[in-house]
Amino acid sequence: MFLDYVLIVFAIILFLLGFAGCVLPIIPGPPIAWLSMLLLKFTSFSEISWNLIIVLALVTIVVTVLDYIFPAWITKKMGGSSWGVWGTVIGIVFGLIFLGPIGVILGPFLGAFVGEIIGNKQNKNLNNNPWRSALGSLLGFTLGTGIKLFSVGVMLYFFIKDLWPN
Repeated sequence: MFLDYVLIVFAIILFLLGFAGCVLPIIPGPPIAWLSMLLLKFTSFSEISWNLIIVLALVTIVVTVLDYIFPAWITKKMGGSSWGVWGTVIGIVFGLIFLGPIGVILGPFLGAFVGEIIGNKQNKNLNNNPWRSALGSLLGFTLGTGIKLFSVGVMLYFFIKDLWPN
């Protein structure tokens, strides 16, 4: 019984950290929230099925991958060239390294912008709007954050449902 309470406290702490990770890019929110579901599964009273744990794990993997793909993909869809897409990818990496959590927001935006400017200078036939490309990377980040919040919200539903059964 004591171990159940310890697991629940750790699970709640992980869940809070998971929610924070949805908006703080340096923290992997959905995987941490999934770990809290796994901890809850190991309590003596949990009614969460292994099937649900597996489905949530698969959803977590897909959401995490999409979160890294969306900024570059939407940059391309907004009319960004390969220069803008590569600028977005490089901006994510350098932004995270040099600016911390805020760098994952600013990095792709600035990377796409600078990438398009460089691309326009390198190739005179290329005349892409760097602002559209940068906006695409920002929209990609926002979409990624939204799907992370939604997936963690679904996990929260099952978490609360298991803690307080009917």
